Amino acid sequence: MCTARVQCCSWLGNRNGGSETYVEPTSTRRPSIAWSDQVAVFAIIELDRTGIVQSWNSGAERIKGYSRDEIIGEHFSRFYRPEDRERGVPQALLTSALAHGYVEDTGWRVRSDGTLFWAHVTITAVRNSVGTPTGFVKIVRDLTASKRADDELNAFLRSFVHDFLSPVTAVRGYVDLLREGVGDADEMLGHLEATSDHLLAMATALAERVRDDPPPRRDEVAHAGTLVREAAGLVLPGDLFGRLSFSLTDDAAVQGDATELRRAVQNVLENAAKYSESTIDVDVQATDDTVDIVVRDRGRGIHPDDLPAILDDGVRGRMAGDDDGGSGIGLASAARAVANAGGTIELESSVGHGTTVRIRLPRALDETGR
Repeated sequence: MCTARVQCCSWLGNRNGGSETYVEPTSTRRPSIAWSDQVAVFAIIELDRTGIVQSWNSGAERIKGYSRDEIIGEHFSRFYRPEDRERGVPQALLTSALAHGYVEDTGWRVRSDGTLFWAHVTITAVRNSVGTPTGFVKIVRDLTASKRADDELNAFLRSFVHDFLSPVTAVRGYVDLLREGVGDADEMLGHLEATSDHLLAMATALAERVRDDPPPRRDEVAHAGTLVREAAGLVLPGDLFGRLSFSLTDDAAVQGDATELRRAVQNVLENAAKYSESTIDVDVQATDDTVDIVVRDRGRGIHPDDLPAILDDGVRGRMAGDDDGGSGIGLASAARAVANAGGTIELESSVGHGTTVRIRLPRALDETGR
């Protein structure tokens, strides 16, 4: 069994049942791995003892973008990002492979055109029959598509957990208002019904999203003014202190996933309520082609240096406090939902004077979406 494997893959073998790979030399000529050109799914690369590329299969050319003529004779560290080279990652991997027989690593790698891909890498130390290191074999698989899918699912789940708390809190708030006899009971029941419908829609979206074959994204018509009022009911149940000032004269129709868009507005309103203490102005402005939902607060604002990244996952501006309860998820979740509907989010802010968030969505051609 071992002999057959050495004959098939002249640079692979197993020495005394251990983990050290060695070559059983059949001649003084360097062993060939030309058979590996038939393997297009994996990059199979032979390195010398110092990490210089010695051979390059068709899978390596497909994944990394270099031709054989471009890359043979170059050091394999060029496949790593500058920061990884500065940290000594390439050499550390070779050292570990020598010490343990092989090493596995998953991370970003660089293609010939400078773009990044997510790779799973196995580097195996190659030794001759007396155990002397002769080089390495590196096998690389491109997992970018899988990582993208995992990242999208993780972002969805983080956003879901974040966005789920407000409507659950709103339900409790409306129940408390009913129990205490505050406000009109029929109005409170109407808010409870709308909030329950929103929670049901979120739970349905979650169930569909985690299916092996999730359905296409919903494309439906919703009125911007209705979305705003429903989102406000999730953030400030009953608005007992009159925090919100609406200007919804143009209740234009937009097209997209109504549940996602309601969550987007909810997150923007939640941030405005969290980081300001005075009135929050909410306007709907429409043109022939677009509908803008504009939220203005008079709070602490966002530092100018934080604005370029404030819509990224996990980013909290320097004006945020440790006791604010923020997570850097809300605005990122809103940005994804708006982008899914073909829209954009723009922010203007002045420290100490407040923030204006403008959600711009394509206008539905008519109320049926045609």
